[in-house]
Amino acid sequence: MSSIQDVKLIELPRFNDPRGNLSFVEQNNHIPFEIKRTYWIYDVPGGEERGGHVFKQNQEFIVALSGAFDVIVDDGKQKKKFTLNRSYYGLYVPAGLWREMENFSTNSLALELGSRHYDVSDYVRDYDEFLKLKRDGEI
Repeated sequence: MSSIQDVKLIELPRFNDPRGNLSFVEQNNHIPFEIKRTYWIYDVPGGEERGGHVFKQNQEFIVALSGAFDVIVDDGKQKKKFTLNRSYYGLYVPAGLWREMENFSTNSLALELGSRHYDVSDYVRDYDEFLKLKRDGEI
């Protein structure tokens, strides 16, 4: 069972260059899984939130490619907020943790890398159900 202590803010390689900087992420190196899915969140209207769910099996790595936003991670006992605002840092979120995203700045771009292909049955979108699954040791 995952807990807040399993969430990691990971600094990615960064090559500074007067022509523009470069960073990258590699599966099974910087992040502890093989990437099966990549998606991004953008054009989030002011005041809106994203997430509000837990994955039963999918692990995620989240990077703010542009702008800034907060990721709140919850293990059913405690919550922790991570502010992502640099493209050379990413947040590793293991499966079994509730996550929410908020406070998106104008023109922010969130890149999300996942360990599993999209599967609607992997999502739990009801917080009380999440708490029950955690309590029962099912996630």
